[in-house]
Amino acid sequence: KLYYIIPLCIMLVEKMLMLSKRFKRFVFFSLLLSTLLFLSFAHDHNAEDRWILIKNGIVVNHDSERISDVLIHGERIVGIGSNIEFQSFVQSSGASPDMLTVLDATGKYVMPGGIDPHTHLDMPFMGQVTADDFFSGQRAALAGGTTFHIDFALPIDHDLRRGFDEWKRKAARGCMDFGFHMAVTRWDEKTSFDMGDLALNEGVNSFKFFMAYKGALMVTDEQLFEGFRRCRTLGALPMVHAENGDAVAALQRHVYDTLNVTGPRGHGLSRPPGLEGEATHRAAAIARVVGTPLYVVHVMSKDAVDEVARAIQQPMLLELQTHVSTSPSSSTPLATACVIGEAVASGVALSDSAILANDHSEGNFTHAAQFIMSPPIRAEGHAPIVAAAVSSEGVLRVLATDHCTFKAKQKAKGRGDFRSIPNGVNGIEERMHVGWQKVVVEGRSSPSTFVRMTSAAAAQAFGIFPRKGHLAVGSDADVIILDPNENHVIGVGSHHSQMDTNVYEGMRIQGRVTTTIRRGEVVWIHNELRVKEGTSRYIPLPLFAPGGEPEEACAAVREVARRLKESSEKMEGKDGGGGRRDEL
Repeated sequence: KLYYIIPLCIMLVEKMLMLSKRFKRFVFFSLLLSTLLFLSFAHDHNAEDRWILIKNGIVVNHDSERISDVLIHGERIVGIGSNIEFQSFVQSSGASPDMLTVLDATGKYVMPGGIDPHTHLDMPFMGQVTADDFFSGQRAALAGGTTFHIDFALPIDHDLRRGFDEWKRKAARGCMDFGFHMAVTRWDEKTSFDMGDLALNEGVNSFKFFMAYKGALMVTDEQLFEGFRRCRTLGALPMVHAENGDAVAALQRHVYDTLNVTGPRGHGLSRPPGLEGEATHRAAAIARVVGTPLYVVHVMSKDAVDEVARAIQQPMLLELQTHVSTSPSSSTPLATACVIGEAVASGVALSDSAILANDHSEGNFTHAAQFIMSPPIRAEGHAPIVAAAVSSEGVLRVLATDHCTFKAKQKAKGRGDFRSIPNGVNGIEERMHVGWQKVVVEGRSSPSTFVRMTSAAAAQAFGIFPRKGHLAVGSDADVIILDPNENHVIGVGSHHSQMDTNVYEGMRIQGRVTTTIRRGEVVWIHNELRVKEGTSRYIPLPLFAPGGEPEEACAAVREVARRLKESSEKMEGKDGGGGRRDEL
């Protein structure tokens, strides 16, 4: 096409020189616009014609493992099998061999791209804003083998719609697929209406309720109950940060004022495992009474693991049958329990020893403070239990991160008062490698279990399986290649986050993600990132997940929401808003 366009452009330029000044400008800008449109078309056309053939890899899903080839066309997987011949696809589709990239995966694992369902990017919290925005955080994720994440959007002045719109604006500068959970921080009619609006019109299928952070994000038990009921009506999945916020607030005062503990060590003392276990039990009990599934984020202690295990053993209520089922494309159930438990990388790999060892030294505050998160990183006996629960035992289904990064200077805000240290650790880039080391290398379970906990279970819980979290014909071409024989050491010097510390500093990993394919494009290979800012894509998530969407029920709920929205628009501005409130 360029052979025809370039001579034409030259001819037009020659003619333009003979025209009036005003008309010259018109022709010039017309040519410029045409060129930009052509380049845009050429880029899209090339993306559609892109082919990748992964040869002789060990293809792993949550329920299978076999040596196979994987063929990708555009943004989808189009073939999986032994000895795939690209020539047959050339004949049937008219593809050119020049469009094909061949990746040799002999002796390597080919797996679905990771899914991290728990991140906080570009988030204001405790007087600071997280160090990683959507571009830096997503770059780091791709370098570590994660190709999709679900971020937590926070309300603005308790307004869910304003918060969602602001988070979507911030996420536009990223570089990979993402979705949103929405936090609920108070309860009233508008909150209930906004939940329906976001669920039915914006693809938000999960809402998070904080049982901690009293005076900021925490909700009461009554608000929790009402929020769970609204989730059940909408077919959305409620989530909880499970700590007893009232007791934590009282303990913080006691530890700081009475015990005179002011350094990072006071954080863990004021948030003991028993308060995490108690809140997990309470949330599960409320969810069971309401009749809704429940997702418990960042389970950090044996106490909470025990409560999740106990809740799973409870017989499923009849009302849950429309919410929870097995995937129709798999014989292996992923999330059939009333409660879905989530572990995080820091909870399976770290202990509080680094905090205790450095707490008394003023010079080591920076080192100790980097480990402060909530619930806290626990004493050494807890991590092996959490690791076993998410791997061999399967009590916890998902491995996430709670990636929420603050630089050393930001953490220093809490020097002299542990209650003011911004809570959060890194992990969006390290999660896949830490999980591989703790589960596969250390012999707790298999590569298939690794896929279940790092992608498949999250995809099923939030309704995007098998589009994501699975390697099958028709699935998104989000794929990683992991070399089990390539060793590396995690550290600040090699990570892609904007952080100046790393809680996994010096951890040796046997195995490495050498290639990441996002939407059918190689974006990480040979230790090189190939991404551009502004190439992110928002993925709406379906209601009534896990297990799909009962169309009749969902259509009825959507119709009610549509009528409510029309009514609110008609009444906007009438009676000073009083009539609208009564109608709602």
